[in-house]
Amino acid sequence: MSGLNMATTNTSIHNERMLPPQQFAMHQSPPAIWPDFLTGQHEKPVRVLLVDDDAHMRRVIAQELMADQRTLLVAQAENVREGRKAIKQHDFDVMLVDLHLGDGEGFALIDFMKAVRPCAEAIVVSIMECDDQVMRAFELGATGYLVKNSWFGNYPQAVLQVANGGASITPNLARRLLQRFDSGTAGGAPATARRTDKDIERLSPREKEVLRLVSSGHTSGEIGEQLMISTVTVNTHIKNIYRKLQVRTRAQAVRFASVRGLF
Repeated sequence: MSGLNMATTNTSIHNERMLPPQQFAMHQSPPAIWPDFLTGQHEKPVRVLLVDDDAHMRRVIAQELMADQRTLLVAQAENVREGRKAIKQHDFDVMLVDLHLGDGEGFALIDFMKAVRPCAEAIVVSIMECDDQVMRAFELGATGYLVKNSWFGNYPQAVLQVANGGASITPNLARRLLQRFDSGTAGGAPATARRTDKDIERLSPREKEVLRLVSSGHTSGEIGEQLMISTVTVNTHIKNIYRKLQVRTRAQAVRFASVRGLF
């Protein structure tokens, strides 16, 4: 082969391997390896209810969820009225809900879901990242807050995180919330933060360690691996944390512990 032909061939091969300008590599399929102890196996995916009044956004999220064999979209709704109906009619594990719906706010659906299906998890999907909205969602029992079109994470990942006992928020939001906790005063602190030390038991060193990992978004399985204890033991610690801090959700436990300086 001549030198010219060799150069042409090499250039052709090189061009085939390059991504087009201004584009990013796309991962079309989920990871091949998914630990057996985590929720979201191929034969039993995490069931999702999606509530958003933006038809285009619903299609985008639906495509992501259905492309991952670990998640299954079971129903969609575009407003509060349809959302309430879907919550009552469908069995699901995680609800993805926009805050600003045509006939009301997503907060009402989070509150309704927790009353009707207390074991289900809620993740807010919003175009805005308002700290006050985030805190209200968490106080109602949400365990995730995603910003639409964010570069961080994806919808199946968020669903799997909360379904396995973790939380899902963007790094920027996590940093702002931690700063807010650090600078919180008695007047701006939640009611639970104004309790005296006599009203609660102090957490054990192991429980504080578990709570730190929970606040970082780790699942019960991941916490167990890091601390070399079983997932059952991790969940027992979390239940004890709830009892001692007199809270009902992971988000409330993290918030209370941060404000009170328990770790």
